[in-house]
Amino acid sequence: MNTAVSANAAKCGETEALRILSLQQAAQRERPIPTLQERRHNLERLKRLLLDNQQAICAAINADFGNRAHQETLLLELFLSVDGIRDCHKRLGRWMKPQRRKGSLWFFGASNRVLPQPKGVVGVIAPWNYPLFLVMGPVTSALAAGNRCIVKMAANSRNLCALLHRLVGEYFDERTVAIVPDVSGSVFSSLPFDHLIFTGSAATGRQVMKAAASNLTPVTLELGGKSPVIIADDFDLKTAASRILQMKTVNAGQTCVAPDYLLIHESRLEAFIEQCKTIVPAR
Repeated sequence: MNTAVSANAAKCGETEALRILSLQQAAQRERPIPTLQERRHNLERLKRLLLDNQQAICAAINADFGNRAHQETLLLELFLSVDGIRDCHKRLGRWMKPQRRKGSLWFFGASNRVLPQPKGVVGVIAPWNYPLFLVMGPVTSALAAGNRCIVKMAANSRNLCALLHRLVGEYFDERTVAIVPDVSGSVFSSLPFDHLIFTGSAATGRQVMKAAASNLTPVTLELGGKSPVIIADDFDLKTAASRILQMKTVNAGQTCVAPDYLLIHESRLEAFIEQCKTIVPAR
């Protein structure tokens, strides 16, 4: 029974994704280059969505994580998302201006310009570790560039996904931005987007790029990796331990740039471990 329900939800998710993609593609053809005012208006809507619903967002993420302090969500996800929107709003006018380029025939009077233009419909696949920030960051950039956007969230971000699905529907026309629940990553990646953005593991990134290749969809991948830390022989160990552990424990260590392994001279290793124990005592 559960398998049947899950399969039916996935089929509905696929149908919904295709429907919204068709709507956004049609809207993009009708109005391919939104004005500066329209783009800023969309960014303001996105900012209001976040600021008006802070507590509900924190509660949804807490439910998905099992336990996450509201203060951590406010600092790591809401603040960074809103700050990114404000930065885009401020710089957008300059970003949209044509840019001069030198050409090989300049001495014959030729001139070149780069004209920034929207791509069309952008798909965003977000992971679970920063379920709000890694949705809002790409969506902010896509809207600022004049695109339309469809988002697929992680399967284990169900509470936040349901909340954002409802809120985005209240603040935006689905021809501009939409959150699609229950669609699988393989189906979403194979849709004919004009650009696809994926954040996650290298293994899944390969699958996403392979699926997108059938439509020649350009893909931006932000993949997990290893982050080494080097402690020089003359650096203070207490300061090093404090800084390293602060970043390692943010979001329970689930951050792509969290310190992953340490390079330190063996003569200083035990002293460094002792410093760490005073900051984060072993239980």
